[in-house]
Amino acid sequence: MVRNYTGQLIVQDDPKAIGSEAFRTLRTNLQFASLNEELVTISLTSTGLSEGKSVVCSNLAVSIAQTGSRVILVDCDLRKPVIHRIFGLRNSVGLTTVLTGQSDIESALQKTGSENLRVLTAGPIPPNPAELLQSKSMQQTLEEIKGLADKILIDAPPVLPVADAMILASYVDGVIFVVGVHQAPREMVRRAKEQLESTNVRILGVVLNKVKYNSRSEHYYYDYYRSSEHDG
Repeated sequence: MVRNYTGQLIVQDDPKAIGSEAFRTLRTNLQFASLNEELVTISLTSTGLSEGKSVVCSNLAVSIAQTGSRVILVDCDLRKPVIHRIFGLRNSVGLTTVLTGQSDIESALQKTGSENLRVLTAGPIPPNPAELLQSKSMQQTLEEIKGLADKILIDAPPVLPVADAMILASYVDGVIFVVGVHQAPREMVRRAKEQLESTNVRILGVVLNKVKYNSRSEHYYYDYYRSSEHDG
């Protein structure tokens, strides 16, 4: 069964929602985390499958782009890519066709509904994902992308199932760890965190995803938002 990702871009579609505000808070926290050094390349990963890291990555990319920064989102999950579904983009060209010399970066980058945000989808699924991600071509591609954007967000595969996330962690300035609440067992989360730390990567923080809001907290948020609009 193919999951339907329609309507997952809450920051773009419903900017006043609680979730949208959470992504703006995450964006601000990243700005404070990089006061001493600029974070250009940021990878998002998770412990296992279906914790929502691709949706988090996509909404964070939109949120950063809304500040005027040029953002490129790269789908580096070459085994189960979903970024193209979230944004409704084609996937016939993408990272894999760039890495194998079948297309150049500029022709593979796609515009989105958000100004300042472009996406490099994963492209056709290859037989050797880890080898491609570890190649010199991958390093050169990331260097070239750095010249085209202010921020690069990388949607990486989960840590535990495959080595891909560990490979990508060595290329970036920092990693955001997405954890699905009540989904990933605590011991597995701890093990994934230790694996990331073994690469000496900078873990920027943890995003708790799939948190349920009760109606009372939601009403409080909207009342506060409306009163702030009237006051300002």
